[in-house]
Amino acid sequence: MKIAVLGAGGVGGYFGGALARAGNEVGLLARGEHLAALRERGLSVRTPEGSFTVKVQAAGEPAELAGVELAIVAVKNYSLPEIVPAARLLAEAGAVILPLLNGVEAAERLIEGGVPDAQVMGGLTQISAVRVGPGIVERRSDFQRVIVGERAGGTSGRAERIAAAFRDAGAEARASADITADLWRKFIFITAMSAACGLARSPIGPVREAPLGPLLLERAVGEVAAVARALGVALGNDDEEKILANVESLPRSMKPSFLLDVESGGPTEIDDLSGAVSRLGRRAGVATPVHDVATAALGVERL
Repeated sequence: MKIAVLGAGGVGGYFGGALARAGNEVGLLARGEHLAALRERGLSVRTPEGSFTVKVQAAGEPAELAGVELAIVAVKNYSLPEIVPAARLLAEAGAVILPLLNGVEAAERLIEGGVPDAQVMGGLTQISAVRVGPGIVERRSDFQRVIVGERAGGTSGRAERIAAAFRDAGAEARASADITADLWRKFIFITAMSAACGLARSPIGPVREAPLGPLLLERAVGEVAAVARALGVALGNDDEEKILANVESLPRSMKPSFLLDVESGGPTEIDDLSGAVSRLGRRAGVATPVHDVATAALGVERL
């Protein structure tokens, strides 16, 4: 498969490298020192299982990636506007656009930016990966999961083919018949974690151990689930329980990427996490006090 990666940071760079090693023709949109390193030395990928280097097409302009079948969008939400023109260009030439961003609004934002609706799929990933230097990415998690699906629901040949490509590259991947529900399940988990750890400025262990920590997490999870159900998302009756059990199973030192962004002093995805819960909750008539507080305390909500 001929694949473009728009956003060659940790997640995009890792999957680009893994897909290239599996035999796909992969191009990465990059700039600056990262672009120069990719062109000179190739892409170096470090994983818990070992390291490898692959040659990829390193593009400084999206037009250089023309003719791809699949374009993976793997930027942070606050950088999505910069990538929309490239995604639109590739989609208009026939590429399927697969966003692998946090949150539940990335596909809609791409479409609002002019990317043809029919070319945009739903997708999510669960992975810890970072760019550690120019031309070097590192997967730090033992897991690498990808779920793709048609936003209208049901199965499709293209979803199955994309999932198979990720499986061949070493990921635990599947095509979903209800990608909306799957996106919201991840959203509940990551938003509750980000709100609780962000407010506490703490990894998950001390939050769980604080006298009111479990209640904070339970309420943060419950608010997002309530918004999802009010919007018609088909969650299971025990999804909140499963998500809280997942939070309980995390290593004590685990920090969500949102907290790392807060600690670094750079931009964060607050508006697309708790801010989105707050916004969508008001639209649906659901109270979201935990996420309202998180949005007010940790960032400025885009109204």
